[in-house]
Amino acid sequence: QVSYGASSESLSNTELFPSFYRTVPGDKNLAEALVLLLGRFGWNWVATVASDDEYGRGAQALFLSMAGADNICIAFEGLIPAELAEPSARRQLENTIKLINSTKVNVVVLFAHSLPAQALLEHSIRMGLGKKVWVGTEAWLLSDIAASTPGIQSVGTVLGFVMRAGTVPGFQQYVAELFSSVGQEEFCQESRRLSRLLDAEVLGTRCQQCDSVTLGDIWPMLTVTMVQPVQVAVYSVAHALHRALGCTSKGCPKTPIRSWQLLHFMNTLPFEVNGQSFRFDQSHGTNTGYKLIFWAWRDGSVTYLPVGDYDKSLYIRKSQIQFHTPDKKEPTSECFRRCQPGQFRRIKGFNLCCYDCTDCSENTFWSSTDSTSCSPCPQHQWAPARSTRCHPRGERFLSWRDPLAAALLALAALTAALSGAAALLFLRHLRSPLVRLAGGGRSVLALLWLLLHGLSCGLYAGRPRAALCALQQLCSALCLSGCFSALLPKALEIALLAEFPACAPRLLRWVTHGRAWLMVALSLLAQALLCCCHLYLGPDELVLDYKSLPSEVLLVCGTRSWAAFALLHGYNGGLAFLCFLCTFMVQSPGSRYNVARGITFATLSCLVVWIFFLVVFATLRTVLRAVAQICAVLATSLGILASYFLPKCYILLFRPDLNTEDYCQNLTEEQPEVSRQ
Repeated sequence: QVSYGASSESLSNTELFPSFYRTVPGDKNLAEALVLLLGRFGWNWVATVASDDEYGRGAQALFLSMAGADNICIAFEGLIPAELAEPSARRQLENTIKLINSTKVNVVVLFAHSLPAQALLEHSIRMGLGKKVWVGTEAWLLSDIAASTPGIQSVGTVLGFVMRAGTVPGFQQYVAELFSSVGQEEFCQESRRLSRLLDAEVLGTRCQQCDSVTLGDIWPMLTVTMVQPVQVAVYSVAHALHRALGCTSKGCPKTPIRSWQLLHFMNTLPFEVNGQSFRFDQSHGTNTGYKLIFWAWRDGSVTYLPVGDYDKSLYIRKSQIQFHTPDKKEPTSECFRRCQPGQFRRIKGFNLCCYDCTDCSENTFWSSTDSTSCSPCPQHQWAPARSTRCHPRGERFLSWRDPLAAALLALAALTAALSGAAALLFLRHLRSPLVRLAGGGRSVLALLWLLLHGLSCGLYAGRPRAALCALQQLCSALCLSGCFSALLPKALEIALLAEFPACAPRLLRWVTHGRAWLMVALSLLAQALLCCCHLYLGPDELVLDYKSLPSEVLLVCGTRSWAAFALLHGYNGGLAFLCFLCTFMVQSPGSRYNVARGITFATLSCLVVWIFFLVVFATLRTVLRAVAQICAVLATSLGILASYFLPKCYILLFRPDLNTEDYCQNLTEEQPEVSRQ
């Protein structure tokens, strides 16, 4: 069986229909062409309507499957009755128009034969659907809808695909001669004679209207594309038969042949019709391609204007298409707009094809045009909002060139200089009553530790490294411990003389002279052991923080073990608190220098600074963590200098008259007098 009109894709199954052939393209080729057409104009929000018959349902199903794969969204898909005589036909057509109007699409793809298609277009005109782009197929595009439907121009733009086929030479002349012979008596007599030989069932019902048909009525239809497929179908069988019989130019042998014997020749060999070569493909079809037809209106009549071609690829002459829009350009039909670079599609509503374009957030980037989400950047990279790529992260730490770091380090240098100058001044007046009262050589040692404490601020600036992170807390704790250890014997001496005068003679030898230095050494040794414990339990480590800053990686020294941190600095807190307890209640006569008050305020300032520092330090995760540590070191050093050492330096430099044995009398020298009283 060779068909010149059946396009159903189910007939392409050669296992079910091994002996079926056709000389027209299948609906799959048509669906591919339609999807390419919609994509070329950017129409991704369309309605599709089909007649409720095998052709309409099959073609629509193929189109829907291909449209979804090409990101074309179907706002509405519906069926209209193929038989208009049905009672519900009118209601179905009206409902279809209402649903198309509710979707607000501008493009409707129509798969139907001429009568259902005409009925739908008539209802769209009557119900005021408005101008749309109607994309059709050969089943109705070339019918007489345009000529027989009043107001058809108000539907909008009509275009679609028809099969590309050549003309049949002599066919129009043959039809013209046939019409002229109809009026001759010889033809009529022969026709009546043949009619009497045939049964009425074979002839069918007599066509009353056919008697009035003229050549002018059918002349426009003589150029339609369905003429050549009929000729190709006949010639395909003829050529296969000639080859099966082994015909030559002289004639064909009269050899019996069965129909199934023609299959081999139908499948394998090409044949020519009017100089054009044809060959059946694996699906037993001949895909000659399509022409894109546009309904062009001139003086109230329609012209089927070819504006493109499709043969595995689509070519459109857009300049020849005059759309119904005011500027004659193609209208838009989108539920969504094309997202710009750096934006992703966010689904809205219940239709997965409708979405808004949303900017990619920070540290995410746009990866593809149709992406429904933004891709996160790798940890070592970052991206600003609405970015199309990721950028390498910069490093953030307390740089030497940072103005804040420069100011703090300058203050640290000043603190160290003050400590060094005070140490030299104390060393110069080491034998004076005031320096001996302050602790003598141990005061110089305390100032040297304060000098190192100020210089340790340099460990917090610059790019942190693992070794520097481990040293920061150790140096700070050890230097501060050295200072407090040097002050501890004097604080204990004051407490014994002021609070425990009865026990003082017996215990003073343990906190004065050479044994005082032994106490300092033992205290430093204890802190050194705690430093070793800190290293064992978990020293501070270099942490790469990618979350605190949007575009940089934060390099900070993180506390690995808070228990080790507490041991290290808790010891210094204990020393400061012990010194404070030993001196804060001690009273001195107004005529004597109160050395206890200096120790009290020095240790109190340290305790207050460290309470605030610990609260801030535990919560900070930025470069301010290093700033907080520098500030704590400076505040501690300056507090001790200002409270304990600078007043004594003032007396040594500007009030030497107070640097006397009477004013700076040591408490140990007052003890005999106190005992006598």
